[in-house]
Amino acid sequence: MACHQRSTSLPSLPHSIESNVEQELLGLKACISLPSTTIDTMCDGLRRLGDAYSCIEEMMCLPSNQAGLSLTRQRKMMEEELDRSLGLIDLCSAMQESLAELKMIVQELRLVLKRGDGVALQLKIESFIRLAKKTQKPLKKATSKAVAEGCKLAMLMAEAREMAVYLLESTSQLLPKQIGCPSVSKWSLVSKRFQKRKVACEEQQLQALERSMGDLQDGVEFLFRKLIQSRVSLLNILSL
Repeated sequence: MACHQRSTSLPSLPHSIESNVEQELLGLKACISLPSTTIDTMCDGLRRLGDAYSCIEEMMCLPSNQAGLSLTRQRKMMEEELDRSLGLIDLCSAMQESLAELKMIVQELRLVLKRGDGVALQLKIESFIRLAKKTQKPLKKATSKAVAEGCKLAMLMAEAREMAVYLLESTSQLLPKQIGCPSVSKWSLVSKRFQKRKVACEEQQLQALERSMGDLQDGVEFLFRKLIQSRVSLLNILSL
């Protein structure tokens, strides 16, 4: 892979930090790609990727890398990554807004469930699924852009960016699967005794779903903050 090829122009990055980032990105992709992936997996992945960005930011601040940016080609590659980081920040911001809306729908679902309104329940579930699928659209339009060899730091930033898009896209694909769409007729036909037990069970499931949406919000916000910090650091370095 490109991430294992060292630049011949810049001094080597400290091996421990570089190796940690490479291993984390590879391990994260393998984890997210598993069929058993869950929302908890995505939450953990968002935090792991945020930590990887902290390591990349640490690399940026190394004197050897700052000196290397005096070379025209390396500087241009980092400036291109700086521009591309805006698109990723926008994707995270859009995901944050969608997750906030999804969490609100789940809260409304819990109220509707307590009222026993089967029609309203189904409409709210359909709204959740529709919005969850809508989160996939901007991510499908996000294209991965390869970075030419020659600047190890820019290559690692590109791989982290691609991993972030992949992680957000995988999360968006999981969201519609988190809730089922019940039949109104089945809801009205079950006995009152069974229906009460069913409501209690579904209430617990909705509570868990609300927590999951909150955890995802926290994870995306964590990554968002790390992306902003990384971008600010790079801006400051390029302005020297």
